[in-house]
Amino acid sequence: MKKILEVFGTVLLVVGGVGVVRELTDGWFAFMGVTRVVVESVPPLRDSPLAAHAVLAAAGLALLAAADRRGRA
Repeated sequence: MKKILEVFGTVLLVVGGVGVVRELTDGWFAFMGVTRVVVESVPPLRDSPLAAHAVLAAAGLALLAAADRRGRA
């Protein structure tokens, strides 16, 4: 279970972080297009993509913290 949380947490953290960078640079990094697919496929997230990516990164951090706690118990 710990490995699954670590993998999902890492993926969310990377996608969220890359999305924040992409939004702050006004889409300058075209190779980071996966972040656009993630946000635009969910209708409520389309209005504020920067906030959506920040939430994804925070969720990734939360999953990584949960995996760390699970490993200690």
